[in-house]
Amino acid sequence: MADGGNAHSARRIDHGGGSRAVFHAPFICRPQNLPVMRRFTRLVAALIAAILIVQPAMAQSILRDAETEALFREMSAPMITAAGLNPKSVDIVMIGDPSINAFVAGGQVVYIHSGLIQAADNANEVQGVIAHELGHVAAGDVIRSSAGASEATGITILSLLLGAAAIAAGSGDAGAGILMAGQQAAMGKYLAFSRSVEAGADESARRYLSKSGVSGKGMISFFKKLQQEEFRYSQDKIDPYAVTHPLSGDRVAVLKDRMSEDAAWNTPTDPAIEARFQRVKAKLFGYINEPNDTLNRYPLSNTSVPAHYARAYAFHKQAFVDKAVAETDALLAAKPGDPYFEELKGQILLESGRPSDALAVLRDAVQRTNYDPLIAALFGHALIATEDKANFAEAKAVLRNAVQRDRENPFAWYQLGVIYTQEGDQARAALASAEKYDLEGQAPQALRNANVAMAGLPKGTPDWLRAQDISLVAKTQVDAQHHKGGRRKQLADR
Repeated sequence: MADGGNAHSARRIDHGGGSRAVFHAPFICRPQNLPVMRRFTRLVAALIAAILIVQPAMAQSILRDAETEALFREMSAPMITAAGLNPKSVDIVMIGDPSINAFVAGGQVVYIHSGLIQAADNANEVQGVIAHELGHVAAGDVIRSSAGASEATGITILSLLLGAAAIAAGSGDAGAGILMAGQQAAMGKYLAFSRSVEAGADESARRYLSKSGVSGKGMISFFKKLQQEEFRYSQDKIDPYAVTHPLSGDRVAVLKDRMSEDAAWNTPTDPAIEARFQRVKAKLFGYINEPNDTLNRYPLSNTSVPAHYARAYAFHKQAFVDKAVAETDALLAAKPGDPYFEELKGQILLESGRPSDALAVLRDAVQRTNYDPLIAALFGHALIATEDKANFAEAKAVLRNAVQRDRENPFAWYQLGVIYTQEGDQARAALASAEKYDLEGQAPQALRNANVAMAGLPKGTPDWLRAQDISLVAKTQVDAQHHKGGRRKQLADR
């Protein structure tokens, strides 16, 4: 894994403009000692915020890594099938966020925070979380959430009308009381709906785990972790009817009896899956944390594969090239030809100014993973970084293949644009840049480059049509941003 500015298969990509389901209780404003009409305005604003089930997400940092994504696919496939879904159509995506959370936001995508991976003791715990989120996906809970919101909205609208009438009649305090009562009723209605949705996802997860032969022990043990978090924040003192999720203790009590009777309860996790999970967890720790923290967690006396993996990242961050390469050599000695160990060694050599030395291991890693697009993008970058024009044709072929198999990799598009620029093909270089900016949510830049590409490409060709698609979408986004900006200015001027 690496920062967006580094050359590695794990890319930090900022996506904006998306949406995600909100499953936590919103903050409700409770104004005091305000003039009546100002109080009315604030309460209306609070109500609007309170009943929103889906809201635009802030830019999310998505962490991509070939090894991690392959592990997620394999460990989730049986449960996806058990849910009646196609494993090829469901994505498990990691978000760079230290909090312990997972969510769905529409479509067949499960988002898992990096903090959850770090908090999990084993692969089975993560499988339990994924099974729960698949319950939301299969039930269409993000879409269903609008039904829960509509009931709450009906209560809210009625209270707004009654409250406004009371205020207009001169009964300001009575009107404010009606508004607050309506607000509480609406929130109670939605919270009850949310708790039922979560309980339904728990039950779906139990079925999926059972059907796929995966133990439910991990799900139970992870709920107990969440219960400890609740105790830390005095959750045991909170009204269980005032939260969006059933309390973890209640969830454990409901699920454990049924899960412990299941034939898969005592089924151990596949040792190969577990070993791969511990590798991924260690490399994630080394990638995210400061080198000293990594070296404290994984001291030199620890000669396990996860420890070598984490330390390789720590030493690479500290620019101790020889030490970092030594750690990857230890990994390759333990498992010769492992493509992900080769990938990391190639990354270290490339980012240390030795791209030519990185080519052999990266080429082998690409071949051993059947041309994984993320690793191929790194290899293409290494070929370009040699500044040897004899390598550019291979780089172009590798990168074109990478973006054809995975179009959602801005780094690969950027590198392909470099090749087109070297060839003097400015139109396709602009199209590659448009693809990159479109993925990064930078609509103005995407629009500008898409228009340049359309001007230089033969009209009606596949590349021209793709540039047109990006241009139309980006223009809509730019116009919407301008409209919002104008509205905000008008409101500010009032």
